[in-house]
Amino acid sequence: MSAAKQEVMSLLQSLPDDCSLEDIQYHLYVVMKIKKSEARIQAEGTLSQQEVTQRLSKWLEG
Repeated sequence: MSAAKQEVMSLLQSLPDDCSLEDIQYHLYVVMKIKKSEARIQAEGTLSQQEVTQRLSKWLEG
């Protein structure tokens, strides 16, 4: 069984029996976004607190 299929089956087993298709879709979306973010972190690294503060300063000054 493929890793993706195994992961989906595990997710389905963790959800309540009365979940809707929208619930399943949302949880799959969240898992996909987390995996994509983790891959980006591995490829590009992360920002320091100082870098984040500098980037956000133009938005936070009011």
